[in-house]
Amino acid sequence: MGDKVSTETAYYLLSTPLSAERFGEVARGHWGVENGLHWVLDVTMNEDQARTRKDHGPQNIALLRRLALNLAKLEGSKGSLKGKRMRAAWDDTFRTRLLAQFGKTHMR
Repeated sequence: MGDKVSTETAYYLLSTPLSAERFGEVARGHWGVENGLHWVLDVTMNEDQARTRKDHGPQNIALLRRLALNLAKLEGSKGSLKGKRMRAAWDDTFRTRLLAQFGKTHMR
């Protein structure tokens, strides 16, 4: 099983020449964001399956997804973010509590 060796090549376009060390930092930083935020959005919101393509729709729905994710993170109860999303869909009281946080955090 551990006998196979593979090589993968990635190409990047840069507007500024970087040392190999700095380029490694930049590339790891990019993938840290990708694997952090985008992975969470895909798992909790099934974002990769989104079919919104027209006008400002993709940006608007992405903003709403991030808002919902942040509100779910701020809410203090136990449970997964995906579970909180489903609970908010089914439970008017829970959804109201999530949305009420927006007013509190927005007013700070």
